[in-house]
Amino acid sequence: MSEAPKPRFEIQASRHFTNWLAGQGASLAVTTYQAGKLLLLGTRPDGKLSVFERSLPRCMGLAVSPGALHVATLSQLWRFRDLLAGTPGAPVPSGYAGHDAIYAPRRCWVTGDLDAHDLALLPDGRPIFVNTLFSCLATVDEEHSFAPLWRPRFISRLAAEDRCHLNGLAMGEDGQARYVTAVGASDVADGWREHRAAGGLVIDVASGETVAGGLSMPHSPRLHRGVLYVLNAGTGEFGRVDVASGRFEPIAFCPGFLRGLTFLGDFALVGLSLPRENRTFTGLALDAALTARGAEARCGVMAINLATGDAPHWLRFSGAVEELYDVAAIPAVRAPAAIGFIGDEIKRFVSFDPPPG
Repeated sequence: MSEAPKPRFEIQASRHFTNWLAGQGASLAVTTYQAGKLLLLGTRPDGKLSVFERSLPRCMGLAVSPGALHVATLSQLWRFRDLLAGTPGAPVPSGYAGHDAIYAPRRCWVTGDLDAHDLALLPDGRPIFVNTLFSCLATVDEEHSFAPLWRPRFISRLAAEDRCHLNGLAMGEDGQARYVTAVGASDVADGWREHRAAGGLVIDVASGETVAGGLSMPHSPRLHRGVLYVLNAGTGEFGRVDVASGRFEPIAFCPGFLRGLTFLGDFALVGLSLPRENRTFTGLALDAALTARGAEARCGVMAINLATGDAPHWLRFSGAVEELYDVAAIPAVRAPAAIGFIGDEIKRFVSFDPPPG
């Protein structure tokens, strides 16, 4: 009996999305752990959308820095370096014409399956990540799977139990962890699931205090221009948090389960996913909100005007990709690409820094 053909991956863009993205002088990296894909989205010289994909198992958190891209995967953290960075006019290898950044894998930390979520970089260049399985923030370790850095006050000990579903990380301007999100303040194995509807919280890392509560499966806290933004995924709302009052202030409703947030100027780019048909995603306020608006959930990216809440630019994914995890802006790169792990490419792409003289 022949296997059913795999669904095609298709992208639909709003009419002016590519022109808008080109005008921002940037491109996007998107992860979909459900399909195991890193998507690099930019603009081609002819003005059309540039789409480049690579397979990475359960890829989730992203961290972009000048000339580098870090990605959290099923059991590893990867550092990719742009082979063209710092070498203006460098010849573009055959097969990569039209790309102005080519990311090649250059370092790997083997962590084991920690269900790593959000990822960022510390001032010394070390990755810091949300270790969801052990309910803590962690960094890499040369001898062990991870080195714990911080955990919420209500987590009594490190255990591989995903007690609170710690997931999101916002970094401060000083390069230190500032805020995290969790689905529920639980200290028992898998206890967060009882708090999905309204037990979500945002925690100040330095003080350990809860700065906002009553959220529904919050994700992707981010600081932008001094304002704390968060995705209230279970209600489909993108908004800001008034840290002084603890109030969540919705800015826009997005038709999907929200994960992944980045900024380009006056716009926020929000990742949307199709809710899975299981206990984790059912029974949330998002269901009623979609029905009230006569809408269906979608998978894609929405560019939301921070001043008005309007979303004039968007991407919509269909076919093989149904869920996203992270979205990251890549400044000053128009059309990125990446070297794959399978085939001869990774054997042929050899680089070195010539010695002086």
